[in-house]
Amino acid sequence: MIIIEALPDIGAMGGYDRAIVTFSPDGRLFQVEYAREAVKRGTTSLGLIFENGVILAAIKPMTSLSVPCSGSDKTHEIDSHLGLVMSGFIADGRILVNDARIKAQVYRLTYDEPIDVLGVVKEIADKMQLYTQYGGVRPFGVSFLLGGIDEKGPQLFEIDPSSTYYGWKAQVIGRGAAEALKVLEKKWKSGMKQEDAISLAIAALKAAEAGIKPSDIELVIINNKGFNKYYGEKSLKFIKKYW
Repeated sequence: MIIIEALPDIGAMGGYDRAIVTFSPDGRLFQVEYAREAVKRGTTSLGLIFENGVILAAIKPMTSLSVPCSGSDKTHEIDSHLGLVMSGFIADGRILVNDARIKAQVYRLTYDEPIDVLGVVKEIADKMQLYTQYGGVRPFGVSFLLGGIDEKGPQLFEIDPSSTYYGWKAQVIGRGAAEALKVLEKKWKSGMKQEDAISLAIAALKAAEAGIKPSDIELVIINNKGFNKYYGEKSLKFIKKYW
């Protein structure tokens, strides 16, 4: 007689973390929490408000054979008055960046004025939320710091994989967040000048991850002159001034 052992019910054992639509008994969505862990493994990114604008900065390590400014950037322009920096799965972020750009341009063409910062934040957050409630998809494994200037002045928001968004004066995401936040909490001041804000952003990134070089830094300044990005060989001289 052949005896067949009953196999364990793998679906029942792992159901809570195999399906995005299933809550665990303690009210958790494990796939969203896993997406947050992906963000924590990404290189450090930060944003901070200064007197007349916003600084966005990120670490993007370059190897000797890498070609600078050739894709997979962590900082992106959404419109001339706003941009974002991301941490996590860059490919996921790129899809949402494209959607945000379309929203901003449609708004400008429709109303002949730039979209407010919170409007773009809500657009991105709404799409991310959809991917937390349908079967057959997974959450976006990326977080954003989105900053810009509108009628309310300089604005900075964080959007996490659950689609929750928060307003900040200064914030850090990625694997070096804890160390970088210590620097920001100690030295950030309301109404600080642009030069001081750049120095603080670079100091925070240096504290976040040891051994980084000026060539590893992507830096964006958003002020009344628009969106200005510094990265690659042409920007090394500028970044080194604050090193």
